[in-house]
Amino acid sequence: MTRTSPPRHAVVIGGSLAGLLAAAVLAEHAAVTVIDADPLPEGPAPRRGLPQGRHTHLLWSGGARAIEEILPGITDDWTRAGAIRRSLPTDLVTMTAQGWIPRVPEKQFNISCSRDLLDSVVRARVTALKGVTTLLQSRVRGLEGTASRVTGVRVDTPEEEGLLLAADLVVDASGRGSRARTWLDALGVSGIRQSEVDSGLVYATRIFEAPAGAHEMGFPIVNVQSDPRVPVPGQTATVVPIENGQWQATLSGTRGGQPTGDPDAFIPFAKGVRDPIVGELLEGRKPLTDVAVTQGTANRRIYFEKAALPDGFFAVGDSVATFNPLYGQGMTVAAQGILAVRSLLRGKGLDHPGFGRAAQRAIAPRVGTAWELATTQDMLYPGATSTGVKEAAGSGPIDRYVDRLMRGATTDEALAAALFNVITMSSAPTHWFTPAIIWHVLRASDRGAPQAPPLSPAELAVAGLGQPAPGLRR
Repeated sequence: MTRTSPPRHAVVIGGSLAGLLAAAVLAEHAAVTVIDADPLPEGPAPRRGLPQGRHTHLLWSGGARAIEEILPGITDDWTRAGAIRRSLPTDLVTMTAQGWIPRVPEKQFNISCSRDLLDSVVRARVTALKGVTTLLQSRVRGLEGTASRVTGVRVDTPEEEGLLLAADLVVDASGRGSRARTWLDALGVSGIRQSEVDSGLVYATRIFEAPAGAHEMGFPIVNVQSDPRVPVPGQTATVVPIENGQWQATLSGTRGGQPTGDPDAFIPFAKGVRDPIVGELLEGRKPLTDVAVTQGTANRRIYFEKAALPDGFFAVGDSVATFNPLYGQGMTVAAQGILAVRSLLRGKGLDHPGFGRAAQRAIAPRVGTAWELATTQDMLYPGATSTGVKEAAGSGPIDRYVDRLMRGATTDEALAAALFNVITMSSAPTHWFTPAIIWHVLRASDRGAPQAPPLSPAELAVAGLGQPAPGLRR
């Protein structure tokens, strides 16, 4: 903007993590109004518009670095609030489809805490930014404008119905329940394509009191994954140490093998997955919450970037794509996409013709990478359904290569690093096909891989478990 240009105004629909990050990057260029249907809590508290917030959320290092660029110092803010920065795979005991990963020195990291805490720290930073205001307990009726240009939104607020908010840019961050396609259709923009892959996944979470001394010693995350190569429902169990000396345990199962809300079935389910370690860790622990169950976890992608969007509009976060939550991609994809939008803003400016369409195209590659990683796995599970996508190609040279890489990661530190570089979205999957990694894959072997959960004697002791016999696979 020049000194004589009128002030710019951006509207962000949704006070989600994606919406808050979008507001932060837009605040460099415009006054920003964040609209949300809920009252936003001041501290770490549940939010009606985020029911999945009750479940385990791990922010991968690829996402944490992106948010750190947008909000410098946010990692320190999280840890001061009680979050735990975890080295990967040092602070992780994980059984992949191919076996246990050894706990070698840090290759990547994640941020472990409740979703309520994670969001509250970001919310406090963003709402304190100059020029950012919130319009709460308000619902957007629709977009104002034409098929060529969005000029604002109509909002029902507690004080007024149908309030017109004029805007130079409208960002939809309203999440999984976004009505953006309906709003755009009302302006004459139709035919926006959607794809979906649904494994029928259900996940259930319960918080437990951690054993005395576990938090102080830095007890690791423990995770048992399913094996999509085996034609049975995929079941997983995870326990994550979070703030306030608590363990957050999440179970999942695809169609035909889902967990339920029955508290008496929670630990037996955890013991019944490929390895019983999570159930054993939870046995005898004091539960602090009821069992929270969530269904409707399909991978869904809306191809806004392929549509003739009106200028002055784009969508971010779950409004664009939702992923199987087990892969932990959603927050990272949103943060990396918004960081790409910030680069556009700084390079072209908010007034650049076609900025909204350019922003949507900048977000798409991050979404596409996560989409391929999630859906190629989920389509392998029995009973998985899909619309708008090609069926899984089945086993082929690339599938066999990736399987060999992951088996090699159980013994080869370089392949463990390559695995976590991609899983944490710190590197693109093409990283697995660089000459150095190919050399390690060709030499890969799982000979000597851990045959039991690689918990230390001290960790087993604080959890009240005995040391497994050497060489015994659980």
